Amino acid sequence: MKKLIIFGTGDIAQIAHLYFSESGEYSVEAFTVDRDFIKSDSFCGLPVHAFEDIRKDFSPDEYVLFIAVSYAGLNRVRASKYEAGKAMGYRFASYISPYASIASNAEIGENCFIFEDNTVQPFVKIGNNVTLWSGNHIGHHSTVGDSCFITSHVVISGGVHVGDFSFIGVNATLRDHIKIGMSCVIGAGAIIMNNTDDESVYVPERTKPRNMKSSELRL
Repeated sequence: MKKLIIFGTGDIAQIAHLYFSESGEYSVEAFTVDRDFIKSDSFCGLPVHAFEDIRKDFSPDEYVLFIAVSYAGLNRVRASKYEAGKAMGYRFASYISPYASIASNAEIGENCFIFEDNTVQPFVKIGNNVTLWSGNHIGHHSTVGDSCFITSHVVISGGVHVGDFSFIGVNATLRDHIKIGMSCVIGAGAIIMNNTDDESVYVPERTKPRNMKSSELRL
């Protein structure tokens, strides 16, 4: 089994610990965060080490890393820790759920977190440091750039390019053969029909409440 160190001590790190431990491929040995963010010397029953000292405590020749961080800073925080780990000489694990449907010729980078019920169709390319939360459809011949975060039940149609660092919210839909620029935020429920510029933000209108009480409905 490969020896794994997880960066992070939040919810995503806890989920990563569970999934990697259940995979049968990795043995999670410890957690690590920046020294200033250590709140306890243990997490999930394992020791927490300062990231600044991680190379001294866990040799890159024996251990691999996984950066379990959310989309904070539009994915820049996760990207910066990924790059720092690479500079230290570490290799990175990716987790791909056995309950995801991945085409045999799909290309998936390192430090990716692919949850259950994702469909990744033929000729898809997924970059490094990408999170696909549960239940997404990534259509054929699409490309998801580095350090993206795609939440749940997103439909990316065929031939789409999603730029690096982009965030796509729950239930968003991207039509086929369009290009999403770098560092875009596509809000929950958005429908994108055309190319977007870099750093674009799309947020659909929220559903407004009716001027009545639920007790007045005849159900």
